[in-house]
Amino acid sequence: MGRPTTKTDLLTAAAANYEKLNALISGLSEKELMVPFSFVQNERRKEAHWKRDKNLRDVLIHLYEWHQLLLKWVRSNQNGDNKPFIPEPYNWKTYGNMNMEFWKKHQNTSLDHAKSLFGASHSEVMKLAESFSNEELFSKGVYPWVGGSALGSYFVSTTASHYDWAVKKLKAHRKNCTNI
Repeated sequence: MGRPTTKTDLLTAAAANYEKLNALISGLSEKELMVPFSFVQNERRKEAHWKRDKNLRDVLIHLYEWHQLLLKWVRSNQNGDNKPFIPEPYNWKTYGNMNMEFWKKHQNTSLDHAKSLFGASHSEVMKLAESFSNEELFSKGVYPWVGGSALGSYFVSTTASHYDWAVKKLKAHRKNCTNI
């Protein structure tokens, strides 16, 4: 399936990728949970997140914090408080620094708590997505605070696409663990 362009596709893809991610997590061995992530041996992995995330908790917290960005952004703007998606002092050029702040903020968060936070925020995001019509989600210009995009594209990015990113990262870690 390509990138969702309808409410039905969004809800289906988000739910499917959430289940896929949780199934992968459930299948991780004790070794795979204990061995720190290390992707330095693959030169193609240049993005900052390959160095940032050291374990499953870090990945789940990253997903949780991006859910929080979406939830706060939508609610603020619905209440008439015009806020950008990426909160100040960050922007789309510096959001990597914001991601590092999320990472630092949660270094004392347990894996169980990260799982709980992620599960609850996924449910909250899905409930919020369900509250919008297809047109509200996928027609451009419905909400001035969204800019030139459709609101649904933010939901896709913080759910289905982000879950797919997490699955790829966990599979790469699992593959690395077989070589240890």
